[in-house]
Amino acid sequence: MGSNMGWVPLGGNDRASASMYPSSNRLDDGPILCDAASTFVSQSRTPPPHRSDPLGETLHQLRMTGTLYCRSELSAPWGIAIPAFPGMMTFVIVTAGQCWLEMSGVEPAQLGPGSLTLIPHGTAHRLRSHRRARTVELSALPVQAITDRYETLSWGGTGALTEAMYGVVRFDHVAAHRLVDLLPPLLSVDGWDDESGAWLHSTLQLITREARAMRPGGETVVTRLADVLVIQAIRRWLATSPDADRGWLAALRDPQVGRALAAIHRDPQEGWSVARLSAQAGMSRSAFSARFTELLGESPMRYLTGWRMNLARTHLRTTAEPLACVATRFGYGSEAAFCRAFKRIFGVSPGAARLQTAPGDLSDLRRR
Repeated sequence: MGSNMGWVPLGGNDRASASMYPSSNRLDDGPILCDAASTFVSQSRTPPPHRSDPLGETLHQLRMTGTLYCRSELSAPWGIAIPAFPGMMTFVIVTAGQCWLEMSGVEPAQLGPGSLTLIPHGTAHRLRSHRRARTVELSALPVQAITDRYETLSWGGTGALTEAMYGVVRFDHVAAHRLVDLLPPLLSVDGWDDESGAWLHSTLQLITREARAMRPGGETVVTRLADVLVIQAIRRWLATSPDADRGWLAALRDPQVGRALAAIHRDPQEGWSVARLSAQAGMSRSAFSARFTELLGESPMRYLTGWRMNLARTHLRTTAEPLACVATRFGYGSEAAFCRAFKRIFGVSPGAARLQTAPGDLSDLRRR
């Protein structure tokens, strides 16, 4: 987790692709061609949930685009000051021993074995063996690189041992950004409670076994399993928290507005209008517009534009596709119209956005 970690984003076949709805029981650089009639092609690798489930269908697109992973053996006394990682989510899994997590504005939490804790907004925090242990900056830790995405850390004094796994992930899809904005500052799951114990405990056992043995391919298995744990924790929050039924999530669950949202998310390139979207919802135009704005705080067409532009920005940063093709892909009849809409939303041109580093780009961590 230090400055010499060499963390890099996953790409190509190494891209983490855990679905938002995995089973809870298991864990080109060639020429760019553009067809004016091309349609948006989903990046999903597995079939989405049934179309009668707008929430599940939308969140099926939630994927981690980068994973950083460090397995730690920490002997008391020890303390680590972890800086903010804007645009990222961090998590800690304690497999043995215990530690304290401290973060501004949140009550200190003691993390025991079998616990999983997410810091959804990448907020700065401290981990330490006991409340008075001195902390050291993350960048000063003597980590050992195993691969580009996997490292180990042995550090501390001569006291009780804590074994933990720490990770940093980034979500690029606009659906993930909407969801993460609604998550609490801390999201914790106890691996030994009745509801989550089976899936969390079994997955933690697999992670611990793989991390200790480090057989060929072990780091890949560990990072994939950690991805599953993060997704499962979010699923659990969606199913149990009262805060998971407000704003954008409440709109997706709305029997009528949810159908219109799912249509936008499924086919953002379509020539959607208020009339067409209200027909999808089975409502009159005026009633649909009023209900949509009440739930989401913005008009249907403004939401559509924002959704398209966020998808387009990610696409620009991850491909070399010509702007004219990107414009068509996201529902614009001309490059000029697309560029105007993009600059209105983000304040920069699509060409300039393509050259920018994405907020929270994992390559930034090399310099920490």
